[in-house]
Amino acid sequence: MSEPTQIVPQPSPADPPQTTGYAAGAPAAAQPATSGAAPGPTHGAAAPTVPVQAHPADAAYLPAPVPAAHQSGQPGEAPTRPYVTIVLPCYNEGEHVLQEIDRITAAMNASEFTYELLCIDDASTDNTLEVLQQAARDYANIRVMPFRRNGGSGTARRIGTQQALGEIVVWTDADMTYENEKIPDLVRILRDDPSYDQVVGARTTEEGTHKWARVPAKWLIRKIAEKLSNQTIPDLNSGLRAFRREVSLPYLRLLPPGFSCVTTITLAFLSNQHDIKYVPTTYAKRAGVSKFHFVRDAYRYILQVLRMVMYFDPLKVLMPPALWLIVIGVVKAIVDMVRHPFYFPASTVLLIVSGIMIGSLALLSDLVVRSRTGV
Repeated sequence: MSEPTQIVPQPSPADPPQTTGYAAGAPAAAQPATSGAAPGPTHGAAAPTVPVQAHPADAAYLPAPVPAAHQSGQPGEAPTRPYVTIVLPCYNEGEHVLQEIDRITAAMNASEFTYELLCIDDASTDNTLEVLQQAARDYANIRVMPFRRNGGSGTARRIGTQQALGEIVVWTDADMTYENEKIPDLVRILRDDPSYDQVVGARTTEEGTHKWARVPAKWLIRKIAEKLSNQTIPDLNSGLRAFRREVSLPYLRLLPPGFSCVTTITLAFLSNQHDIKYVPTTYAKRAGVSKFHFVRDAYRYILQVLRMVMYFDPLKVLMPPALWLIVIGVVKAIVDMVRHPFYFPASTVLLIVSGIMIGSLALLSDLVVRSRTGV
């Protein structure tokens, strides 16, 4: 296995801080700048945000590390770290991604927050990367991270969050669907109320493809998630959200590569007692061609909901069917005893034994979860 790819060098406590370099392909002008905004809040004596070391499995996606001689800033100069990092995955969005960048930067420049817009080109086959690189030369707050191969929106968001410089990370899409003008409002909620660890833009309308099938399917999946998590979830898979980066780091390895990554981060927070606030937002018809495949992605959504609840609370998934099988088996045994004394058909025994086996598996799974250190 190859050595881990270090995108940003992490100084030891005894060393002076190093100047942060950007991803290969991003011009020197693409550095976090205040754009006239006041410095973001620091929340006391919190440690500076340092991008985590990339996992060896991610080396196939990331560009080569920036050599120290090509890093921005003067030697020994402390890096300027933004308060907010906006992660923008882009795959074949060349026709309209510049409009989305205009919307986001206009909203953030008018706010009081320092920020960086981390644009991740997910190995697009059109001119998306060229548009992003030109935008990085035109805008002071853009950082471009090109992938060498397509990894999916979940992979882009995971790596983008790991490499983010901001204390607050914002996820959104580049397809003109979300109200990105509301990003500063989401960040303000996290800044002003430390009891919340995530703020989600809950969509009030559905404008996606296959609307006739998506609406009932998403409602059913959301109700399953609410039942299993014992939480009210107005929007399970909204792509517009802001959260505290340090809180999210332990859960990033759970993210799948596809669209269900937003479902995963929601359930991971709720299952670990991290409060989420939902803010109503509109949802427009997307620009360009949708990458959503209804049957495949709906199946993955349901599977991911069950997987996440099993990961954090397996009793909620396994114990109900176990108890039902045992109860049905006992009732059937009583009926069989009345009809045919001391005779138990194989089906009755199978019901009871199956319930006991599933119940035992539930208890063992719960024991593993409770004895696990970390996430």
